[in-house]
Amino acid sequence: MEWTVQLSKAAGRKAGRGRAVAALASIPLVMTLGNSMLIPVLPAMERHLDITPLQSSLLITMYSVVAILFIPLAGYISDRIGRKMVIVPSLLLAAVGGGLAGWAAWRVSDPYGWMIAGRMLQGLGAAGAFPIVLPLVGDLFPDEEEASRCLGTVETANTFGKVLSPILGAMLAGIIWFFPFFSFPVFCLLSAAMMVWFIQVPARRERPLPFRDFIAVVAEIFRREGRWLIGVFVIGGLLMLVLFAFLFFLSSRLEDVYGIDGMRKGWVLAIPLGALCLASFAAGKAIGDRKQRMKWGAAAGSVLLAAALALVPLHSSLSVWLALFSVAGIGIGAALPCLDALITEGIEKSERGTVTSFYSSLRFIGVAAGPPLAAWLMKGGAGPLLFLLSGLALLGGALVVWLIRPEGEKGGRG
Repeated sequence: MEWTVQLSKAAGRKAGRGRAVAALASIPLVMTLGNSMLIPVLPAMERHLDITPLQSSLLITMYSVVAILFIPLAGYISDRIGRKMVIVPSLLLAAVGGGLAGWAAWRVSDPYGWMIAGRMLQGLGAAGAFPIVLPLVGDLFPDEEEASRCLGTVETANTFGKVLSPILGAMLAGIIWFFPFFSFPVFCLLSAAMMVWFIQVPARRERPLPFRDFIAVVAEIFRREGRWLIGVFVIGGLLMLVLFAFLFFLSSRLEDVYGIDGMRKGWVLAIPLGALCLASFAAGKAIGDRKQRMKWGAAAGSVLLAAALALVPLHSSLSVWLALFSVAGIGIGAALPCLDALITEGIEKSERGTVTSFYSSLRFIGVAAGPPLAAWLMKGGAGPLLFLLSGLALLGGALVVWLIRPEGEKGGRG
């Protein structure tokens, strides 16, 4: 009978780990819905609010700007009081921000300013949510290969949120254009409940470092690991800039040039994002704890992205565009889990919260910069924007090869 008891305990532990992974994965899924769900709705917002494409892009950008400013602080606090103690209140704060933006769109005669305020509050909540998930994975899963698989699932949830976002956003906006804002608090509350029920971590009550000592610790990390860390940070930011710029571009062109809007546009936008999601899942499974695979996976993904975007302006067929944007999505999906895993595998557990906070800030800079850049450059047609994005992706691939040198490679330390 003893073996049956042991088998039952093992099954219970496996189920517990599965619930924990589901709770962790719900956070990037929800945070992605909160931002990407608005992309197919932006043209409708421009009509209802009588605003320009640049003003509509700021509804994406201001969310990210606030997150950029507060992510390092959230990472600092999470290293001291615990990840869960930061994540759950942040999800509740993000829910309040989404509710404020929806209420303003519904009840205020000139709602744009209040909607921006709500989006900024959402960004403040986002700063303490998804960026803290990455170090929490390392805390919960000490086995490196298991942690890498979990990171792949988390990144897949992030990218699946991008697939679901245009469909869900278009469906909700088809009822009333501001419904996507009201859906976000519901998702946040569900994710917070999963965190409370399914994530069990030892309470951490460490005394926070004085700010001067914290700065000294950060300086020491960058002195020791700076070369490859800076490479990962910059590449992550470039990939997110490229992704959100071409999504903004594609959303606008589908409506303005091809007359595709509503749910149809949501499904069309989901095609390249679905390719991104599948590639992310496959990459997370394939890399394991092998840093060489992480490096060359990120490099290959960046080059594939650059090649696909460079070919888009040479064609006018929508089917060719979708095929090329899908290849671009595969490139981004292959690269992002590799970058996440390099940080988790290359940084001590006690320092991960601080390091991933800076990494997440750079990613949010890319999210913030992408839509305004696209709104500005696409006035001159597809060529200037997409050739620039292709060049940025190629630069990212070059930086991977030059700056990231895993152990065992000549000059490697990461």
